[in-house]
Amino acid sequence: MKYNELKVIKQDKKTRVGRGISAGRGKTAGRGTKGQGARSGYSKNPGFAGGSNPLMQKLPKLPGFKSHKIKAEVVYTAELEQFANKTVTSEDLFKAGLISNPFVKVKIIVQGELTKKVSVKLPQASESAIAVIEKAGGSFEKTDRAKRPKTRADKKESKK
Repeated sequence: MKYNELKVIKQDKKTRVGRGISAGRGKTAGRGTKGQGARSGYSKNPGFAGGSNPLMQKLPKLPGFKSHKIKAEVVYTAELEQFANKTVTSEDLFKAGLISNPFVKVKIIVQGELTKKVSVKLPQASESAIAVIEKAGGSFEKTDRAKRPKTRADKKESKK
């Protein structure tokens, strides 16, 4: 066996911090002198930049992270069965508890069967859903999404 062929297993020995001047990491134990970082219990949050504005706040927001598109709430064709021989609007769907409020974007998608005639007036429907509605004898009319009233006066007028 040669000296250069020896396998050395490195043993990591923890340095005993703050054990006197000659110990290598004595006195301040690598924490500097005074200040927030020298105190026990201190841990800075990721991105902290010493009191100045952190990097992630300095950079502008990059495109592609937040969608401003209004997501449509889905109503299935089988759920339209309860509105037999009626005209269905977003207001009717809200009263039936199928959507969260009457001002959201609504889209009809095929799931389940529709046997009864229903007239639908909503912003969106899939082509296959329109075919199912028409096959049952009903009709689909595309309308704009209902806008929210802006002021109290507008709300009073819309109720009349």
